[in-house]
This record gives sequence, C-alpha cells and structure tokens, in this order.
Amino acid sequence: MPSLNWNDTANLLTKLTWRRSWNAAKVLSSYYLSKWTQKPLQWGYPISVSFEPTTSCNLRCPECPSGLRSFTRPTGMLEHDSFRQMVDQMSDDLLYLIFYFQGEPYLNPEFLNMVKYASSKNIYTATSTNGHFLGEENAKRTVESGLDRLIISVDGTTQEVYQQYRVGGKLDKVIEGARNIVKWKKQLNSRRPFVFFQFLVVRPNEHQVAEMKNWAKEIGVDEVRFKTAQVYDFKNDPNHLIPTQSKYSRYRKNGSEEYEIKNSLSNHCWRLWHAPVITWDGLVVPCCFDKDAQHKLGDLKTSGFREIWKDEKYVRFRTQMLSGRKNIDICANCSEGTKVWSD
Repeated sequence: MPSLNWNDTANLLTKLTWRRSWNAAKVLSSYYLSKWTQKPLQWGYPISVSFEPTTSCNLRCPECPSGLRSFTRPTGMLEHDSFRQMVDQMSDDLLYLIFYFQGEPYLNPEFLNMVKYASSKNIYTATSTNGHFLGEENAKRTVESGLDRLIISVDGTTQEVYQQYRVGGKLDKVIEGARNIVKWKKQLNSRRPFVFFQFLVVRPNEHQVAEMKNWAKEIGVDEVRFKTAQVYDFKNDPNHLIPTQSKYSRYRKNGSEEYEIKNSLSNHCWRLWHAPVITWDGLVVPCCFDKDAQHKLGDLKTSGFREIWKDEKYVRFRTQMLSGRKNIDICANCSEGTKVWSD
C-alpha cells in the first residue's frame, strides 16, 4: 500500500464537513449491508467522482484508448460552464474530485480554471498527467489553482526505455516540468499539490525501479509510487508488457502457460457505491474501467445527478454486480484489490 503522507492526509481532512462525514458514513454502511444482504442499497451520494477534462492526448501509449485513438464514443473537451453546473449538484456531499479519466487534462485550456472552481468549494482535487505541459507558466498556475494532488506519469529513467510505453513522449520535458512544480511550490510557499511520480511497471522498465526511487528524491517530489499495468489482451500479451517479476504484475501464468488475472472477482465493488465517472460530455458511467462508456447509467445533459444516482439503471447495474461480477465485461480485467505501492 502507498505510504501515508501526513501533510497530504491533514489537507484532505480539512475538506471534511459534518455533511460530508455523514454522507460517507451512509455510503459505507449501505455498501457493507448490500454485500451482506445481496441487495443494492444506496443511502448516500458519491464521496469521490472523476471528471474527464478531455479525451485528447499528445502520446500514443499502446494500452490506452486515447493513445490508440480507438474510441467509438465522441472525443472532445469538458466545458467550464457545464462542469460548474455538474459540480454544484454534488459539492455539498463530495469530498474528492479527480480530474482524469482518459486523455491529457492539460490539453483542455479551461482545466486549471475548473480546478480553481472545485477548490473554491473546498473539495480535494487531484489529477494525473503525462507531464509534457508543465512549463513555467502552467506550473505556477497549477500551484496557484489550489490543486491538492498531482500525479506525474514517469515510466522510465532513460529516453530509450521511457518511449517504449510512452510513445511520442520526451522524458527530459517531463522531468523539467516536475522540477518547475517543485520550484513554484517553494517560491509560493505552498504545500500543495502533493506531487508524486507514478511508475507503471512493464517489462521494458522493471529493471529501473530502484533508479526511479533515487530520481524522485533528487528532483524533490514528495513520493514515487509503482503501479501494475492493465493489459487488454493479457492472455497473449502481444506488446510484451507483462513484467517477468511476478510482484510487479497483476497477471500470472496458469497450467496452460497462458496469463490470467491474479485477483479473484468477488461479487461486490466499492467503486459502484462511492465513485462514479463522468465523461467530457456528461455521461455517467460506473467506473474508470468503462473507458468507452459502454455502460451509460445516465446523461447529465438531460437529468440531474441525484436522479441518475438513484435511478433504476444504477440499481440494475449494482444488482448485476452483486449477483455475478464475472458476467460484466468491464470487470473481467479489473484491478480492484491489486497493488499500488511506494517502497
């Protein structure tokens, strides 16, 4: 599990209100009661939500729909006014807002303005970036926006290794951007954002894990975290991404020498009770594994969020989860329960 950063944790706790605490208690209790009764009870509203700033991306990563340009759903940018309206519907109960689903958030010119708006509602804000748009101006604006957590993907310590997954990326530009953020945090005397390098461990870079830890210390980011990679065709692994070291992989070989996912698919999922995902054009989907929005549970262009959250479509999906998770396509390669660590 990731180590606990006390400054970051204390910052998160400052976002709690009595209403948000009570809502979290209702969500948690209804989730556990649903597991026990096998009935989809839902007494609260989301504790966390992910908004998609854009589906656009500057890179061509081989296991990413944005990188592969393989979406069947429309591509586009989240509009600031639409975002404000959606956040206003849920801000009283919402504790944590993630500005990420697919795409590179900084490509949306309104991204940092949206962060600033969510921060003004005293919501904990986080984003994940490939780090190519953290020049001096954007780095300063990022710190000033009130962003609480910045995840920078750095999947290699040399350009040769890095570009094998981050196709089209420039490692030196990412590192320069990270240094800019660290510099502006110091100059503006800000503890935010909590910055960590996320290292997606794949076969080409698994030998650089130790070096990555040293890099993080030298650059001055708060932490480095290592994450197992999702591989769509994991049985065959055509891009040769599954690490050779088992501890870095969410897959293992079975008796037939084919890969299978390590974690068992129990008939419950915490995400369905506390953390929906909203696409750039206002579709509500179950979680971040529904990358192509195949399981649309509502549309915020035509319905209010509270109506959608309690709607029969959501009830049916939670019921299906409780009765047979393995029969839901997006769950077949789910990482729920797999490891993210920072040793």
